[in-house]
Amino acid sequence: MEKMNFVFALNFVATLQLILLLPISNAQTKGRMATVLCIDGGGIRGIIPGTILGNLEAKLQEVDGPDARIADYFDVIAGTSTGGLVATMLTTPGANNRPLYAAKDIASFYIEHSPKIFPQSRRNPVTASFTGLLGGPKYDGKYLKSLVEGVLGNQTLSQTLTNLVVPSFDLERLQPVIFSTIDVDGNQNLPATIRLSDVCLSTSAAPTYLPPHYFEAQGGNGTLHAFNLIDGGVAANNPTLTALTHISKQLLLGKMKGLNVGPAESNKMLVVSLGTGVAKKEGKYNAKDAAAWGSLSWLFRDGATPLIDIFSDASADMVDFHVSTIFKSCSNSQNYLRIQEDNLAGDASSVDISTTKNMQTLMQIGQNLLKKTVSRVDLETGRSVPVPGGPTNEQALATFAKMLSDERKFRLTK
Repeated sequence: MEKMNFVFALNFVATLQLILLLPISNAQTKGRMATVLCIDGGGIRGIIPGTILGNLEAKLQEVDGPDARIADYFDVIAGTSTGGLVATMLTTPGANNRPLYAAKDIASFYIEHSPKIFPQSRRNPVTASFTGLLGGPKYDGKYLKSLVEGVLGNQTLSQTLTNLVVPSFDLERLQPVIFSTIDVDGNQNLPATIRLSDVCLSTSAAPTYLPPHYFEAQGGNGTLHAFNLIDGGVAANNPTLTALTHISKQLLLGKMKGLNVGPAESNKMLVVSLGTGVAKKEGKYNAKDAAAWGSLSWLFRDGATPLIDIFSDASADMVDFHVSTIFKSCSNSQNYLRIQEDNLAGDASSVDISTTKNMQTLMQIGQNLLKKTVSRVDLETGRSVPVPGGPTNEQALATFAKMLSDERKFRLTK
């Protein structure tokens, strides 16, 4: 296992270094940097990045006017699970081929619909334990399915306004499935007929919470492709690495939408990665208690799901550590912004407590996070620590908004 992790790390380092060194240009003209937005999974806690995205879009509007939208500025928008839902909301075309949702509306969307997606009557400890013993997820997913299909209709993955990247995991094949806008044009395993509603239901099908999602899509040659999918968080709860690998592959193939390998003025990337919060300092679990747990306790414990929490938090932190290391090694740390709250406690650390009080708390956590100093991973300890004398997250977003605007204007004017 250690050898496998070492090989993976070496391959990742080589891949990301290649991305950072590859010259980037627009198909018609030159672009100076590839721009990437990534949003973690985390259920109801998607309210936190939703709040931050509202702030970023407002900053872009201060620079470029009220019609500015997130999708106008990013070459790739990646999201896992609840982050996949947010990413899809930002990139799906609506009226006049503009994004279906403005970023400022994301948090209110969660507040309106989450109580029906996660009805609190299902969180009763007796009901949860009974369901866990007899089988079936905690929530039936019917309202979420109806909601997603109603909002997105028959729009397909190939129709998004910018490149959308959404991880999921296939139960039958036991391997990740990465939905990406650009891949449906040439990947025989991702037919162009895949609907965005199926993408969303697949990446958000969290084990024990929501049922797996099965759908079929017909390829251009008439072949019917079957998908048996669960939450992308089991493979990539933090989709930043997935997005960067995707860009690397497309740059090498010369397929990146609006970007191709070629001479350019800069070799930089601009990456914004938004977490949904973790409970690192709360101490939810400990080895003494866990030593007495059986299989069921690892899946259901006092309304929480320890095994799923561990997998999702561990994968998210590992990705942040890897990406931080490479950007720092290339003296490019200022172009990678990770915004994450690591001090959640109580109901706020849950993925499915959809009470009005908790949702308002999550919105406030997002607002408070904007006022905190930018943090980066300490490469010695692996912990995220505030940058001494650094800007606040809100100030950093304003700086990124200006860089994003400059990049877009550069491409348009050239």
